[in-house]
Amino acid sequence: MLRACAILFWVALFESQSLAAGAFRDDVIELMKKAVQRAMDEGEAPGAVVVVGLGEQREMLVMGQRAEQPQKALMSADTIFDVASLTKVVATTSVVMKLLEAGKLELELPIKTWLPEFVGEGRDEVKLRHLLTHTSGLAAGIALNPGWMGREAGRNLALTARPLRGVDEVFRYSDLNYLLLGEIVERVSGERLDRFAEKEIFAPLKMNSTGFVPAESLRGRIAPTARDEAGDWLRGVVHDPTSRRMGGVTGHAGLFSCAEDLARFAQMLANGGELDGVRIFNEETVKLMTSVQSPPTIFARRGLGWDLDSAYSRSRGKIFPLGTFGHTGFTGVSFWVNPATKSYVVVLASRLHPDGKGNVIPLQEELATLAAESLLNVDFERVADAFSPRLSEDEVPTVLNGIDVLRRRDFAELKGLKVGLVTNHSGIDNGRRSTIDWMHEAKHVNLVALFSPEHGIRGMEDRDKIADGRDAKTGLRVFSLYGERRGPSAEQLAMLDVLVFDIQDIGCRFYTYISTLQKCMEAAAKAGKRVLVLDRVNPIGGEVVEGPAVLDKETFVGCHPMALRHGMTVGELAMMMNAERGLGCDLEVIKVEGWKRGMEFDRTGLPWLNPSPNMRSLNAALLYPGVGLLESAVSVGRGTDTPFEVIGAPYVDDARLAFELNQAGLKGVRFVPERFTPKASVFKDQVCGGVRMVITSREDLRSVDVGMALACTLQRLYPKEFKLQAMGTLLLHPTTLKAIKEGQNWKAIDAGWSLELEAFKKRREAFLLYP
Repeated sequence: MLRACAILFWVALFESQSLAAGAFRDDVIELMKKAVQRAMDEGEAPGAVVVVGLGEQREMLVMGQRAEQPQKALMSADTIFDVASLTKVVATTSVVMKLLEAGKLELELPIKTWLPEFVGEGRDEVKLRHLLTHTSGLAAGIALNPGWMGREAGRNLALTARPLRGVDEVFRYSDLNYLLLGEIVERVSGERLDRFAEKEIFAPLKMNSTGFVPAESLRGRIAPTARDEAGDWLRGVVHDPTSRRMGGVTGHAGLFSCAEDLARFAQMLANGGELDGVRIFNEETVKLMTSVQSPPTIFARRGLGWDLDSAYSRSRGKIFPLGTFGHTGFTGVSFWVNPATKSYVVVLASRLHPDGKGNVIPLQEELATLAAESLLNVDFERVADAFSPRLSEDEVPTVLNGIDVLRRRDFAELKGLKVGLVTNHSGIDNGRRSTIDWMHEAKHVNLVALFSPEHGIRGMEDRDKIADGRDAKTGLRVFSLYGERRGPSAEQLAMLDVLVFDIQDIGCRFYTYISTLQKCMEAAAKAGKRVLVLDRVNPIGGEVVEGPAVLDKETFVGCHPMALRHGMTVGELAMMMNAERGLGCDLEVIKVEGWKRGMEFDRTGLPWLNPSPNMRSLNAALLYPGVGLLESAVSVGRGTDTPFEVIGAPYVDDARLAFELNQAGLKGVRFVPERFTPKASVFKDQVCGGVRMVITSREDLRSVDVGMALACTLQRLYPKEFKLQAMGTLLLHPTTLKAIKEGQNWKAIDAGWSLELEAFKKRREAFLLYP
């Protein structure tokens, strides 16, 4: 049970408390306040408590409401939060490490040593280390249906769970791992988890408001989450349904804590296991659990319990270096410590209150970034990363696409499975070798069939209705997904266990490879088959997002509501479409390694290969989201040496068009008068007047604005000749067409879709995998 805090901090609607005069930059602290206020205004959380620490010095922000329902209550510094999965590290991992120090547990022993009933069907291979690093192969949790209730029922479900994969094959974040760890702690210590954690960790650290199952007397200080199944507010009762059914004391969830206590815990870890003369851990123990413990075959870097560098690390922000460790919790909490500088940031918010719809991941990322910026006399550019991306001796130190990562793992995710591969010529590794060849020759992969998108399996077809065929090199059947059907048939999927997708996208909504991906996911979900996406970099970068983001109808060039230039990878888009469309696809993404959102293709070190016949350069790709919109109305250079870098028509005065566009106020691009004769597509074999687009600054270029300026100018100069309505096929946004026809300029049109663009940016935040 929780004990009352010795000192109560009651604060007004907003307050900043500083215990560190001169330790933090006031201007950056102000930016942190604004970030929290913005999240509150957008309904992401009713309030927050944020702590930034540097050694013994600390800055605390307290903002907003603790509760909005059933009665409003102001946030206070001593507010107690349901910290959800912080339970895993603050409580469970901590007491496991205490038992390791005492010699009562060993990392490399199978867990059947302490749980003798956990045997058979792959269970015998699971070691203590596998549970702590989420590499056990066990499922993410135990099923809630059919209905069960009680501690014994939950324990039995955990102890009889069968691994879905072999150990060390895949990182799967799992509550089940920590349910089992909690059971191990109780059997080895002879005490219930909450009492053992209180005795060994919370009481010595004077974490007086931390524990499981809070006392009724503390209810007024607790931030509620959401309503339970009966419609009652969860306040002092754990939100996690599994833990709640088991009585609120479990290894994966159930802990409640406040900012003061978690700051003390962070400071103890930053000090190497000691605080105020009390040593909780040996220094070597802290180093062990906060250094890389996951195997070389796993991309996600985890310590023992702690997150280091994985898909869950976004809340670490953009400045704290590798070697910073932390964790997050489903309810809206995050916790990160940088041991090199003895600094930390704790963010506590109840994002689920009151409607269950809040998303504080972007806020956590922003606050962690600002927290690092706020530290006076700390230069993180001088703090070396504690580890770097793992590369085998024969690999070039560059960005690795999903196929490179999968190959390094010796195709562990596909071992013993019947595989269908959706790919084309763009599916290559960083040595330009085909994914088809790698999988066909891999000993443990049974590649059964190939599926080809638009342009065919070798990317040479520039026509509709491509027929099925056979791959000449491997002899495998090739099923076309750009012919009579756009997705795999039930009969084709029946002979497979998993469908793998590996195609290079170009970062534009109407580039059809992502539509093929969506159709594959839909078909796989209906057939109950897994989909494995080998992610690839977005060649035009992942930071800039532009264009309208609402469709008047869904088509093969507009398969899902997203911005024209979406700034996402195919893996991120797969996650978005799966979630937002409710596909229920069993989806796994093999992440890219070493790529950051600000990197365009030529900064990755990866070889360029034209992903489609007319996408021949990075410049073309950068211009495509805007220029490509006009390809049914005028010539965009198809049938020339530089598609999408020139545009024109027989009726265009090239000098006049170039002059008008150079006066339009577009940044990052200049227009040169040019006459050309396309050998294909619109205006084939006709001399066209037009312009060549010269990119002068990629950072400033906004290609959709370029497309709008081109359309507006051509409509104004040549209203009878220019086929404006032909743009509708790819644009799928009648409001924009109407605005162009009415003579609005590109700036007004850009402003017209700002709200839907901002809404898309907010939607996509939940699916971004890369910093």
